[in-house]
Amino acid sequence: MKKIGIVGGVAWLSTVEYYSELCRRSEEWWLRSGRAGPPAYPEMTIESLDLNRAASYVGKDGDEESWHQFDDYHRAALQRLEAGGADFGLIACNTAHHRFASIVRGIRIPVINIFEETAKECARLGAKEVLILGTDLTMGSDVFRDAFARQGIKAAGPDDEAIRTATVELIDELQMGRQKGAAERLHTIGKKALERQFKGRPVVCLACTELPLAFPEQSKLSCFESEGVLYVNTTAVHINAAFHFAVSEAIS
Repeated sequence: MKKIGIVGGVAWLSTVEYYSELCRRSEEWWLRSGRAGPPAYPEMTIESLDLNRAASYVGKDGDEESWHQFDDYHRAALQRLEAGGADFGLIACNTAHHRFASIVRGIRIPVINIFEETAKECARLGAKEVLILGTDLTMGSDVFRDAFARQGIKAAGPDDEAIRTATVELIDELQMGRQKGAAERLHTIGKKALERQFKGRPVVCLACTELPLAFPEQSKLSCFESEGVLYVNTTAVHINAAFHFAVSEAIS
């Protein structure tokens, strides 16, 4: 199996999810294969970044120079993973993918893009419209919207400032491990945005790796329905893509 390099720590709870799920899926894959001996797991290296530092480096769109520290901080982590022998990389964070093209510049190993994988998953589900919930940067990201547009999907974050603020506040609490009542709050946020902006039944994209933690029983699923709303879990989608890439040459 290919060695996986993960840029994590942004935030650490979702990084734990990446590691544990990649191990769990590897174990299930091994047991299904009927092979003898203890399960095989992909080798992994994690570069855990400082969330506070990463957030302090966020720049302003339209001012490329303002993104210099943000891009360099994430690129340096990928370079360390590459030097450590990783065959491919992941950035376990939606927000950083807003700057994906710049961050991966000069990186010689493949890096799996969470935006692209999520857009492909929504297309597989037949989605025509998608509501993006995440950090302020992700909800307003033209890079994310363009990834959906290439799949023929219209995507947008909430256009109501109060809804966006409520989403960011919920993410902050989930980053601190406060999950009580989070699912109910997320349902309220999603339904308000859907009623305000959409006429059909769009998919709600949990485009922050902390948001799926609001649904602990469904957090391992790439898509699930709750309270009549279809959610896509970007964390699980990203993990699925990484696992299949890791074992792609080991399947026989």
